[in-house]
Amino acid sequence: MSVGAVSRTAFEISTKFDRAPLAYTLSGIAAVVYVFITYTLVRGGETARKAALVCCAAELLGVLTVGTWTLVDPSAFPEATVWSGFGWGYVFIPVLLPVTGMLWLRRSRRS
Repeated sequence: MSVGAVSRTAFEISTKFDRAPLAYTLSGIAAVVYVFITYTLVRGGETARKAALVCCAAELLGVLTVGTWTLVDPSAFPEATVWSGFGWGYVFIPVLLPVTGMLWLRRSRRS
């Protein structure tokens, strides 16, 4: 997901940022969050686990906020973001990924 989000965002920002700066900026933020979560999971340790948990929660908040916003006011997003329609363009992975991550991080702490 990290590679896909970074690649898509880099292409969109470099070729058509002027069409929908808000959408592409939000996609960029999502890409950075995905990369950071991946890094913290690879790094390991309690501090990294906590940072990943906070980022997963922030990611979920972003998906729910922007997903709702795109349904209530579609004109605010002339181009889709990673979070549009709760991640519809990514087969809902953006909404499932943070939930799965938080559950996994909670379970891994108990082990």
